[in-house]
Amino acid sequence: MQLSLPVPELFSFAQNLSYLERSPLEILYTVQNGKVYRAIDAEGTALVVEIGMAADDSALLVRFLGDGPPPGAAVRAAATRYVRRWFDLDTDLRPFDEMAQKDTLLQEPARLYRGLRIAGIPDLFEAISWGILGQQINLPFAYTLKRRLIEQYGRRLEAGNQSYAMFPTPERIAGLSVEELRPLQLSSRKSEYLIHVAQLIGRGELSREGLLAEGDLARMEQALVRIRGIGPWTANYVLMRCLQMPTAFPIADVGLHLALKQALGWDRKPTIPEIRELAGGWSGWEAYATFYMWRLLY
Repeated sequence: MQLSLPVPELFSFAQNLSYLERSPLEILYTVQNGKVYRAIDAEGTALVVEIGMAADDSALLVRFLGDGPPPGAAVRAAATRYVRRWFDLDTDLRPFDEMAQKDTLLQEPARLYRGLRIAGIPDLFEAISWGILGQQINLPFAYTLKRRLIEQYGRRLEAGNQSYAMFPTPERIAGLSVEELRPLQLSSRKSEYLIHVAQLIGRGELSREGLLAEGDLARMEQALVRIRGIGPWTANYVLMRCLQMPTAFPIADVGLHLALKQALGWDRKPTIPEIRELAGGWSGWEAYATFYMWRLLY
């Protein structure tokens, strides 16, 4: 069975695949021969999808792998939502592109990566976990921690003689102790934060839908930073990658600072007040501006 998901203007599957391939340490999906393969959870049903581009570039083609019966309508709808969020297909990028073409800092990345979408993390627990794991460490080590967490506590799904990893469920992590996570080289604080978030999600006190119901970015950010271990950077990262909020702005992000330093040709990183001034024209598109600046580095 195959789904066809029409793509919007300013969508480049090649640019998105290039971004997804940036780290050899990634474990949750693989890119082969112009297609991406991933195990996902769709309405409680685990399945493997193959995602490729139609020959006329008009749609993403999503094929379900494995020997089981074809998924029902509810599962197909959930898989469609997952893929649309992963590739941010519901965002009209034309206003961002018009703004970027006039912005001194964004002109070059917008030209180089035209059609790139923010790579979503549709699962809230995975998005928050990735934000927590990445706090105050370099990106390669963050990937290493993620891989260890998945290999130890995630599950694998078999399809077509291949094994596909899935991120641990909050229920799996909620029942762990800090001591059980210590062999992964997670700090005690990060272990506490992960377990606490897992417990909140498991009890239904934290959800993607609940955050969206807050209604605006400021209230969503406030709801997140009230959670132990989530500061403004992690909150905006989650709002950007999971909730697809185009105005989310992880302004304290080290990668953004390094990218700006490189683009400006400075011998130092810009200060937060300087970044606010430099980003004055990004209003409404701070998340995409950040993502495109990141792409200069990663």
